[in-house]
Amino acid sequence: MANRTAQFLEKIREMDGLKNAVLLNISVDKKESIAEFFLITDKTYAAEEEEKARRICGEFLPDGISARIRIVKRVPDAALLKTRIYEYVKKSFPAASAFLEEDSIEVEMLSSGAQFYVDIASGDQTLFSSSNILDEISKYLSSIFCGSFYGNVRIVEKVRDESVLNEVVETEEENIPLEIRSFPICDYEKIDGVDAPLKSAVYMADCHNVDGTFSLCGTVTYIEEISYTRHNEKTGEDVQKTRFSISVNDGTMGIRTTYFPKKATVDKVREIKSGDKIVLTGTNEEFNGSKSFKVAKINFGSPPEGFEPEQRKGKPVPKFYHDVFPEAYVDYTQAGFFDNLDKPDDLKKHTFVVFDLETTGLNNNPAMGRMDKIIELGAVKIVGGEITEKFSSFIACPQKLSQEIINLTGICDADLVGAPTVDKVLADFYKFADGAYLVGHNVMFDYRFVHYYGEQNGYMFDHKLFDTLAIAQEVLRGLLPNYKLNSVADHYGFTFNHHRAFDDACVTAKCFIELIKAKGRL
Repeated sequence: MANRTAQFLEKIREMDGLKNAVLLNISVDKKESIAEFFLITDKTYAAEEEEKARRICGEFLPDGISARIRIVKRVPDAALLKTRIYEYVKKSFPAASAFLEEDSIEVEMLSSGAQFYVDIASGDQTLFSSSNILDEISKYLSSIFCGSFYGNVRIVEKVRDESVLNEVVETEEENIPLEIRSFPICDYEKIDGVDAPLKSAVYMADCHNVDGTFSLCGTVTYIEEISYTRHNEKTGEDVQKTRFSISVNDGTMGIRTTYFPKKATVDKVREIKSGDKIVLTGTNEEFNGSKSFKVAKINFGSPPEGFEPEQRKGKPVPKFYHDVFPEAYVDYTQAGFFDNLDKPDDLKKHTFVVFDLETTGLNNNPAMGRMDKIIELGAVKIVGGEITEKFSSFIACPQKLSQEIINLTGICDADLVGAPTVDKVLADFYKFADGAYLVGHNVMFDYRFVHYYGEQNGYMFDHKLFDTLAIAQEVLRGLLPNYKLNSVADHYGFTFNHHRAFDDACVTAKCFIELIKAKGRL
């Protein structure tokens, strides 16, 4: 069919008045056996050219069908193109349209068509570039106007309300130093340490904020002896060595570390088993922006009998946003959707923040080794059953992204240059989520990242959680092949750019609203 269309247009465009013509559509009146060809041109055409074009149309019709032609001269100006671009993005790419205003589009007319520019705030550009939105806009314009159209993204700085900016100052409360909690070590017994008993151990939940040498104390949850070969440069021989992989938990957090024993201690360490209480002494080492505990000495020891970890005093909710500023959200494609009067009271009387993350990997548990990093956080707020605000930011990452993550998310290292650090983004997110329930799809996966990095920076996320995965399994049981986010979204007719934090959060919010409407309550 595309071949026949190209052949048809090639013949039509031999005429001067129709050399840039576009075939908008063909309508067929079966009763009258007439096919009408609707052509758009940007040139003045003569009556004989119109008649010749009609005859060409007839050549491409089967016997028994006569041709009729309608030609409209349509020469767009910059204002018309700008309006059409804005309307098309709203209709076809709702998530991206939430970051776009009509005044953010600029059109430069060319003799052969037009060049258009979309001004996007730094950090939001991949919503357009990674989803081929610009190419789709160009195709759309070429289908309704004559000429060629090319689009590009321009990065601009977000302009904030000066009255708000003038108030963005650090307060003494927000600069409260992190509390480093500790407890006394009891029942000390030497394995690989000093004869004098160690006096105190730092809470594992606080350990990444400690400098210098310190001790941790807790219950062994996992221990494994691992043999490995090391090449001796002096003798030229390979030497068999032993190391121990150990996981310990003190009730505030678990950590996994590696201990390299001495000849005098290896047999004693082999006697340690899960359930034993030990003391690890060492320092924090940093690699690729991540801190991990490097153990130097291992001994027996335990917390006091009946030890109950005390709650850390977290930082208060920041008074102001500092780096990531929420913006109003308007979903033009869902006109009337949120006007449904049948929304349950549970949906209308509570505030929800629906969030999603993109990360460098899947490890959200420090007990399993070095934590992966958050590289993007996207969220929307639901108030009164309506999506009212959006929150989105890249997050600086000190390590290079793997090709797998780049392929999965479309995020590359260059996107993260200049992005705020995780502590700054989570401070603003802590404010954004204040007083709200947190919602996500398989919410515990992302929540563990937020909880861990929040706690490391003094922000104690302890919000009530709702999981759209679990709700979908209850509400849509037997209706879907699986309950992945894209399957639930397809069920409700929502399209989105999967594996981008804001897009995933936005469609999760829409699914959450539909699921709660179907369920009737939280």
